[in-house]
Amino acid sequence: MPKAQPAAPCPPKSRLKLRPCMSYEQAVEVEALFEVLANDTRLRLLHEISRQDEASTTELAVALEMKPQAVSNQLQRLQDKGIVRGRRSGNNVYYRIVDDCVVILLERGLCLIEEATKRTRGESAVRLTT
Repeated sequence: MPKAQPAAPCPPKSRLKLRPCMSYEQAVEVEALFEVLANDTRLRLLHEISRQDEASTTELAVALEMKPQAVSNQLQRLQDKGIVRGRRSGNNVYYRIVDDCVVILLERGLCLIEEATKRTRGESAVRLTT
């Protein structure tokens, strides 16, 4: 059976600057999403799934050096939020990321920390030379 591909990213929207101020309800929903994502294990799972397009619980447990049950518990949290979807094949469940927006968010997060590290190192070097 061929692997299912993630959905295309969210359709184009107005730039954030041009949107009205976020409502309380929207802020609460975004906060809940970020709370699920604000976990090092879940972020590592998402990264590994994105690297493989689709991965079984066992494959993810091996890649992250974790017990399959612990991986399964974290995947359930991601599935409850609609971030990943599982499909059963025999005794295995294979997970994939539902929307490429998640991959884009991970890429942006990594970019932010990498660039912040560069800026911090550059600022430290300037302070040392002055």
